Amino acid sequence: MARATEVIEAPEVDSLPGIPLPRERAVLVGHRDTEQELLDAYRSERLHHAWILGGPKGIGKATLAYRFARFAIANPDRFGAAVAAARDLSVPENHPVFRQIAQGANPNLLHLRRPWDEKGKRFKTELPVDEIRKTVSFFGTTASASAWRICIVDAADDMNISSANALLKILEEPPARCLFLVLSHAPGRLLPTIRSRCRRLDMSPLSGDEIAEGLKGLCPEDLPGSAEMADLIRFADGSLRSALTLLSGDGLAINRGFVQLAEQAPNVDQAALHGLADLVSARGQTDNWESFLHIARQWLHQRMRAGAQTGTPQGAGEGNRQGLGRLVSWADMWEKMNRAAADADALNLDRKQVVLDVFRTLSQVMRMPR
Repeated sequence: MARATEVIEAPEVDSLPGIPLPRERAVLVGHRDTEQELLDAYRSERLHHAWILGGPKGIGKATLAYRFARFAIANPDRFGAAVAAARDLSVPENHPVFRQIAQGANPNLLHLRRPWDEKGKRFKTELPVDEIRKTVSFFGTTASASAWRICIVDAADDMNISSANALLKILEEPPARCLFLVLSHAPGRLLPTIRSRCRRLDMSPLSGDEIAEGLKGLCPEDLPGSAEMADLIRFADGSLRSALTLLSGDGLAINRGFVQLAEQAPNVDQAALHGLADLVSARGQTDNWESFLHIARQWLHQRMRAGAQTGTPQGAGEGNRQGLGRLVSWADMWEKMNRAAADADALNLDRKQVVLDVFRTLSQVMRMPR
């Protein structure tokens, strides 16, 4: 007798073990002003069909997008009594729409994100055009006259040029009663033509209190002590996702190790460096890799921001020109690190070498005249 084939669900991109997905979350941490702006727009005379929710990764963009989508699908009449009386975008957890969306089974919601490559056993590095083309059948199916069809693009930064152009085409000729919620970690890098067809809402990093609130709600049994919580909030840099990643595995140790070695540059302790690189590249420790990339990007961003604030006016002296040279070097290091990290993920290359190269480049920059 033939055995039934076991159906194995593909993993969710950007999911964290033991943490509810954004579509499953009833609580939004922070962003009350942004939520209110979406609610006011929904019940206004003119509702824009496409929105860019922008801000750093892990601050709640997807959670807010799902919150808005649930509210619109559950309350299709924008001028009805329920919408007029609403104080926020919440929908009760026992509502059929909430349950359907939490299960990924609502026919009026399409979530576009990087797909799982079953052959390679990893997520694709880009949001391909075939995913964007799913909108054709999604918006082409029959729906009731009052229903909203909502598409969440998560995240638009992952699109290649073909998928970006495909999205642009449908944004230019939107179907009736549709909403696009386009999530972006860096909205300024999106195609200008896409930005021009969307209304943009920039979301700010979470405060320390909001990070603590989010951790208490999502993992109350794993909360650290006050000293570790302070470090966690500092390293998380306003991202609840980063705080959750730091809380699991060796995240805090990696962040502390990075900062200590960076402060030593250019005279980095090689034994400590290799120890950090081994920890980051340990087999199966994706959280460690994400923690390293987060602190490295955060550290570089702070250096670039400090350099940009000092600036170099026209006709400045040698010292200022040297400062500009270092700023350019930080920017080059940022680009090289991100390319190396993307290649390591896409081609399954040695992550340890990426860590070693980051500190080699960092030491070279630190040797430049101040």
